[in-house]
Amino acid sequence: MAITNEIPFVDDPIEKQRIAAQYQLDSKRTQTERNKLGQFATPTILATDILEYAKTMMPPHQQIRFLDPAFGTGSFYAALLRSWPLSQIAQAWGYEIDLHYGQEAARLWADTPLQLNIGDFTRVKAPDSDDRRANLLICNPPYVRHHHLPIDEKLRLQMVSKQITGLKMSGLAGLYCYFILISHNWLANSGLAGWLIPSEFMDVNYGSQIKQYLSSQVTLLQIHCFNPDDVQFQDAYVSSSVIWYRKGKAPAEHVVDFSYGGTLAKPEISHRIPLKALNQSKKWTDFPKTPGCTNAFFTSPVKTVSPQIRLSDLFTIKRGLATGANKFFVLTREQTLKYKLPSEFLIPVLPGPRYLLTDEIEADDDGDPVPAQQLFLLACNRPESDIKANYPSLWEYLQIGREKGIHNRYLCRHRYPWFSQENRPPAPFLCTYMGRQSVKNGNPFRFILNHSKATVLNVYLMLYPKPMLAKELGSNLELFKAVWKALNEISPDILMSKGRVYGGGLHKIEPKELANVPAHSILAAMPKVSVNQSRQMLLFDSEGDCR
Repeated sequence: MAITNEIPFVDDPIEKQRIAAQYQLDSKRTQTERNKLGQFATPTILATDILEYAKTMMPPHQQIRFLDPAFGTGSFYAALLRSWPLSQIAQAWGYEIDLHYGQEAARLWADTPLQLNIGDFTRVKAPDSDDRRANLLICNPPYVRHHHLPIDEKLRLQMVSKQITGLKMSGLAGLYCYFILISHNWLANSGLAGWLIPSEFMDVNYGSQIKQYLSSQVTLLQIHCFNPDDVQFQDAYVSSSVIWYRKGKAPAEHVVDFSYGGTLAKPEISHRIPLKALNQSKKWTDFPKTPGCTNAFFTSPVKTVSPQIRLSDLFTIKRGLATGANKFFVLTREQTLKYKLPSEFLIPVLPGPRYLLTDEIEADDDGDPVPAQQLFLLACNRPESDIKANYPSLWEYLQIGREKGIHNRYLCRHRYPWFSQENRPPAPFLCTYMGRQSVKNGNPFRFILNHSKATVLNVYLMLYPKPMLAKELGSNLELFKAVWKALNEISPDILMSKGRVYGGGLHKIEPKELANVPAHSILAAMPKVSVNQSRQMLLFDSEGDCR
């Protein structure tokens, strides 16, 4: 958060103090520490917009019982005090787990009605009567990714949230998902909740329980997605949304407001979507469907003749391999010579997309990629005793890795031996895993034709033709190029609608999402493929077994 960008907009002297304190507290933590703890303070302007919007949804003279389960230094509480007269705030609770921020928040708000508790909100028993529960809950929960949650903590959170809602969260869910479910018992009947959370829950599999909760256990009022290019947090790379709901089940014919861009009060796009439609959709970023809109959130589906034909019918799609320590396992030719590494354990690997200047990778007589930065992946399945006895230079290099603790990194310690690699043979077609929209064609993704024997890392997706398609392609270079051209002609809107978008306009697409892209243009590029052969491609999987 940039203090100089916020203070000129704030007239409240206490809020100026809070912003200055926030800036000082954040500066004492590294970006890595704050990422791990999910600590991203809500900017003043955004917090004000959220509380002012909440005021329009609350009865005008209702006494407010306010709760923020992830208080921080109190950006939402400060906005509450600016939005409602003090006489209308009956109670206000806050929970902050981090003493680093909690102590300063307690000092800042000591002369106000706030009851600030420094502790873990997810471990506190909720009030047992409705009149002691909040009727206004506003929160920017900690954005802690699942791999930063210890196993025992994750199991505890799963158990608690299931006891409260009956829903068991996926092990891949971030901490913010548990906050939403656990807060259910803290909200009074008909109470209003507003959550500032990442938009990704609408797309990813681990968000299915959150969507189920919103559509079945509360009355979902609105989901507002901010434009990914309009980053709400200067220190977090995430696309943000605000969800609003009231406690209590929705009527059968309920409709939900979906809005996009601009502000909560003045969005660029706004549509009402029947709750029934949400229940039938796995991907909520398909709403609202606005004809002519090119944004990935709201692109209308392209009409096709045979919607059942997908890339998954023609290709096996896998993510490139993850080494767990690229700087150790991916080496330049100079490094391989310096450490005298045996060529039998070196696999050519393509550089990342930013260093790949062409989308067609040619190969020399040995199958190595040209022209491309010459990189090699160290991959060896031999036992350490064999390496120590027969490959002394490789053994010495592996000891360098041990001294750096490479063998104890997560992926490495789950492999045997720790310096072995996933099996990712070269694929003829590649797709970049992430990117921003190109000025040239508006597509954030690139399809690459790979003639070489080089494999790729997990910044690419690998498309392996399934047997029937592989048989048709054979070694016909022109057909390979025709398929590659057809892949590149897939509409950017379709690709973006299947993937997801993050703050700053960064688009990502996972293997299963790419697999769901329509593939009719691929078959159209293969003029000799008959209708019957096309059907066979759809009936048989990569092992040739009938589905």
